Amino acid sequence: MKIAVPRETAAGETRVALAPESVKKLKAAGYSVVVERDAGAASHFLNEAYLEAGAAVEPWSDGFLGDADLVLRVGAPGTVADRDEIGTMRKDAILLTSLMPLRNLGAVRQLAARGVSAFSTDAIPRTTRAQAMDTLSSMANIAGYRGVLLGALELPKYLPMFMTAAGTVLPARYFIIGAGVAGLQAIATAKRLGASVFATDVRPEVKEQIESVGARYVGIELTGGASAGGGYARELSEQDKARQRELLDEQCATSDVVVTTALIGGVFAPRLISAQTVQRMRPGSVIVDLAADGGGNCELSRPGASITEHGVRILAPLNIAASMPTHASLLWSRNLTNFVLAFTKDKAFALDLADDIQRGAIITHAGEIMHAKTKEALQAAPGA
Repeated sequence: MKIAVPRETAAGETRVALAPESVKKLKAAGYSVVVERDAGAASHFLNEAYLEAGAAVEPWSDGFLGDADLVLRVGAPGTVADRDEIGTMRKDAILLTSLMPLRNLGAVRQLAARGVSAFSTDAIPRTTRAQAMDTLSSMANIAGYRGVLLGALELPKYLPMFMTAAGTVLPARYFIIGAGVAGLQAIATAKRLGASVFATDVRPEVKEQIESVGARYVGIELTGGASAGGGYARELSEQDKARQRELLDEQCATSDVVVTTALIGGVFAPRLISAQTVQRMRPGSVIVDLAADGGGNCELSRPGASITEHGVRILAPLNIAASMPTHASLLWSRNLTNFVLAFTKDKAFALDLADDIQRGAIITHAGEIMHAKTKEALQAAPGA
């Protein structure tokens, strides 16, 4: 079977779906691999490295994807000035990428019409067996680490405590909202840098995890459970939301850096920090909104921009993993390669929708929308 890896075309995207080290593994499993020329350049994986690993390197043409059995990408395929990726994929081809289907309904509709079997890595079940394929966790790890560094660079203070001849400088206070993969990495990174770290999550069962990486847990007693399973949180009741707002308002007012990571179902960002809360924060403090791709956790965030409001610096970076493209691409490549190899039989990828991982991750197949939430969203969309 032939695997094709096109260059990512989304604005600001620096990652590539397959690193040279993974080409060797896939070749050993019986696949042939073709990589678009300069697809890995922004990640510092040069054409020569792919050639040495055994891949073919070709320029884009309408036929680049036409004879590929598997297409590996980072983001949703689309149409740009010089290419129509979905339109040039063959019927029955298999696409493996992070579609974020609820954010890219148009692409999902086109893939179904084309007859492509599309797997979305962000829909892979969060089970022990699937951990090695989980791109969401890999990229969230990077986001948590990078977010703390961004906050440190903007903060007009030291992070660690310093004892100087002029007196003692107290450590900066970091407040981490959300204790998923990104939040836990943010806690650990801030702690390593010497900050005093506090953290919260609507799931009280993560208290032990928060404390194990060095933060002090702060939280509220919920009237109902907040876990949606699979490491995700569900929306709170109105009563719990009000109590949570009080907690966040109090903690943000005394923090130097606030890092937010909260997403509902791993997709959409609940609004947690109001404009009034920002007004209460100390001048010179910083908010790093790592949920900007999902709309942002702060009411004043402008996704993709850095602004100052009421003396508070608010950062809302998009696609933060792309700011560390070498390791982001390497981890992404390993996740995708693990997925492909897990279902390789007799030197070919075996579609098996009875398998729990494939069944959870499949979005389109045989002209149909297979993913229930995406199907509901498409049916509810204007013009459906």
